[in-house]
Parts: sequence; structure tokens; C-alpha cells
Amino acid sequence: SGRVEVYHNNSWGTVCDYGWDLNDAEVVCRQINCGSALQAPRSAHFGAGTGQIWLDDVTCSGNESSLTTCVHNQFGSHDCVHWEDAGVICSGPIRLAGPGSTRCSGRVEVYHSKSWGTVCDDGWDLNDAEVVCRQINCGTALGALHSAHFGAGTGPIWLDDVSCSGSESSLIGCQHSGFGTHDCEHDEDAGVICSDAIRLVGSGSTQCSGRVEIYYNNSWGTVCDDG
Repeated sequence: SGRVEVYHNNSWGTVCDYGWDLNDAEVVCRQINCGSALQAPRSAHFGAGTGQIWLDDVTCSGNESSLTTCVHNQFGSHDCVHWEDAGVICSGPIRLAGPGSTRCSGRVEVYHSKSWGTVCDDGWDLNDAEVVCRQINCGTALGALHSAHFGAGTGPIWLDDVSCSGSESSLIGCQHSGFGTHDCEHDEDAGVICSDAIRLVGSGSTQCSGRVEIYYNNSWGTVCDDG
């Protein structure tokens, strides 16, 4: 997480926040191998930079391989000042995936040695899930799922015997067997369900009462009362 700066013409410079959004931040987070974008802060949230402002009016679809390949004004062409410097907050090298997954629920995968891999469910509990949910800005842990609840992953199994106290800032900061050291198969892949995958809203709602909405396919929706 931090103020976004790009290197051009032998110097580092900032990015203006005009039109800056999660699609732009997503490209940055992927480019620096920091997972997915959680927020796209504006107004020099991480402090005002100095020197050049290299990019303005950045418009990414979210699928680009680098920020400089997104649509933008020419390098150095802007009408900004540094208190408009753009920033990003990324999830870190962690993501939730698999059939039925949402932004805040799914199979836990971590990024290591240039590839995504899963986490074995040996000893997987709510303390471990709590760290994941906090790391990806999804509230608190509601469930720590075992046995590939969100489908079996592919590729490496990076972590096994994970043991978190629940207060760690990232999953890889918890105790574990070492990257790639495990005695598991993918049918033991761990998953989480975080509190922000569901919410209570509406007139008169409180923290513990309200209209039920769930997050799916990048949008919130309600639950029908049939049955």
C-alpha cells in the first residue's frame, strides 16, 4: 500500500487522482504482485510526492499488464498538484478463489515464487481465517472451511500446519511448515467465509438486525423470503 509512483525518463514521478478508481488500482496491485486492489485512495492519502507528476487521467479496464499501458495523457501532461497524488491499498499476496467464491469468501490462495498456491486445512481454524479476512479487508471470520469447500485448487500447496494467534497482519506471518512443505492433497484445501460477504442494511437496521444482503459477482443483492 502507498502512493503510486512510476519511473520515466530517469526519474520517479507520481500519478494524478483524476478518475482514479479500483480498476486502475487493480492493475497496480497485480503489476507489483500484491494481490487484488482493496482501495484506490485519492488526495495524497499517503502523503504528497515531489518532483514530476508523470500520469494524469489514467483509465484502465483492470486487465492491463502495467499501469503505463492504460489510457492516459502523455507523460508529464497534467493539470494537477501533488496533493492530488493517487495511492493504492492491495490485499497482499493472498486471494480467495474457487466455485462459489466472492470477494470475501473462497478458497485461500497465496502468491509465492511467482505462482499462486493453496493452503492445507491441517489445523485450519477461525484464528487463521481471522487473519485472512482482516488482510483482505473483509471484516471478521465467520467460517474456516476444510476439505476444499470451494473446490480443489491446482498447482502448488504452499502452506501447511498454519497456526495463527489471530492478531498477525498477514497469513504468511503466522507459524507454518515452510513454503511447499506439506503432506496434503488439494482435496484438503482451506477456505474462509468473512463477515463482509454478508451485511444487514435498511431503514431501522442495526449491527445485528436488518435486510440481509450478500456479496456475489462484484455486487450486493438481497435474499428472497420464499421458504
